[in-house]
Amino acid sequence: MNTSEFRRRGKEMVDYVANYMEGIEGRQVYPDVEPGYLRPLIPATAPQEPDTFEDIINDVEKIIMPGAASPACTELETVMMDWLGKMLELPKAFLAEKAGEGGGVIQGSASEATLVALLAARTKVIHRLQAASPELTQAAIMEKLVAYSSDQAHSSVERAGLIGGVKLKAIPSDGNFAMRASALQEALERDKAAGLIPFFVVATLGTTTCCSFDSLLEVGPICNKEDMWLHVDAAYAGSAFICPEFRHLLNGVEFADSFNFNPHKWLLVNFDCSAMWVKKRTDLTGAFRLDPTYLKHSHQDSGLITDYRHWQIPLGRRFRSLKMWFVFRMYGVKGLQAYIRKHVQLSHEFESLVRQDPRFEICVEVILGLVCFRLKGSNKVNEALLQRINSAKKIHLVPCHLRDKFVLRFAICSRTVESAHVQRAWEHIKELAADVLRAERE
Repeated sequence: MNTSEFRRRGKEMVDYVANYMEGIEGRQVYPDVEPGYLRPLIPATAPQEPDTFEDIINDVEKIIMPGAASPACTELETVMMDWLGKMLELPKAFLAEKAGEGGGVIQGSASEATLVALLAARTKVIHRLQAASPELTQAAIMEKLVAYSSDQAHSSVERAGLIGGVKLKAIPSDGNFAMRASALQEALERDKAAGLIPFFVVATLGTTTCCSFDSLLEVGPICNKEDMWLHVDAAYAGSAFICPEFRHLLNGVEFADSFNFNPHKWLLVNFDCSAMWVKKRTDLTGAFRLDPTYLKHSHQDSGLITDYRHWQIPLGRRFRSLKMWFVFRMYGVKGLQAYIRKHVQLSHEFESLVRQDPRFEICVEVILGLVCFRLKGSNKVNEALLQRINSAKKIHLVPCHLRDKFVLRFAICSRTVESAHVQRAWEHIKELAADVLRAERE
């Protein structure tokens, strides 16, 4: 959709909302539709090719408005999460479909998803241990619980441990900045010998620092053997898994209990929209379910509906699946795949430019849309380069530390980015690098 059509459609939407407000007294306060009405009205999978805007708007009135805001808000989310799960080729255990035990829920952020998974895992292990040994108190178990993640995991994982009141230990990553089985197993044996209770592991696919990938095929079997909850955080990289050539990066997800990524990062869905799936939704509802009188309803024990308030921290929630429905239909799966592929191709174009300049080095393998690079030399000279880049305000880079190296990160992330932008950015970086190196020699 170009800017001209965007203006036209925007004005049409204002008219749609105004017409709704003018005619609101003619609409029913409570819908006639019954739980389960929506799934039969829409396809089981996302379209491969784009739909027209007119078709989508017509479907809003025909399919959504009869159940607005409930049950349409809930039911569209369930179906959209199944659509997206199928686009990723997730194992069927993660899908709700008609009779599945799992399913997806839209959280506000990957940080929330990690915390929700940790709290669910904590409740599950406490219940399991108390069933075996009723004399154990929750406090006695809590003080021994320990969770694990790679030393490259996002800081939000550590924060989840703080909020959840459990120990979190960082597993040293290997030369490719990935968590491997041997290092995890060593930590487990040491902690079990010390009387601790390992219960939760976060594996990251596409780390924030350098887009490295923990080895799910190694870590997953250990988690299953040790009866530990495995949560997979693919906040950034997960969008790429809709492309068959990148789906192998998700291999091993079958060992996980929960999986999460952010469509609002790289799949053209506006913030906030963090997609989380679990194999057993009762693991979440068992941790968060509370039913005061003022929140009870006539269908809650029917088994016909999904009560997402039991899947998350907040009770209130927005109609976030509607924007997923629009994006998936406006672009089609093929359009979204083309968008991802273009960004990856542009990141490799930037990588090639860096490699042609002997003053620079690439720090880790470029897999998706992130390029980690630096000037050969000291951290000080790279810090000076970053300061000049960001002070010039033509482009903006966010750095990281990889072991003892200060590294610059070039991320392809704009919807409208083109090769010309990459070329212009590189010329700008080269000019500033020359200034920095000249100043260092003087």
